[in-house]
Amino acid sequence: MTTTVRIPRRLEQALARYCVETRRSKSEVIIELLEKRFTAEAPLKTPYELACEAGFVGVLALDEDSAENSRNTVRAAIAKKHGRQPE
Repeated sequence: MTTTVRIPRRLEQALARYCVETRRSKSEVIIELLEKRFTAEAPLKTPYELACEAGFVGVLALDEDSAENSRNTVRAAIAKKHGRQPE
């Protein structure tokens, strides 16, 4: 497949010099650079995926008393923040 790309003169000159020094065609050099660029972009795992694999993300099992205490603590903190009496 043929593709035409406009590049700045300084890059064209650098490419031409490199091709003469290495005795390679412009096409070879450009194809090699594109292959390196796109293989280096292999999708990495997201921070969320890494956290799941490490066991940091999941359901925390609380008994009913602990859950109620947590709810009450959060409600009291929100009420205090907004200047109200906790319910």
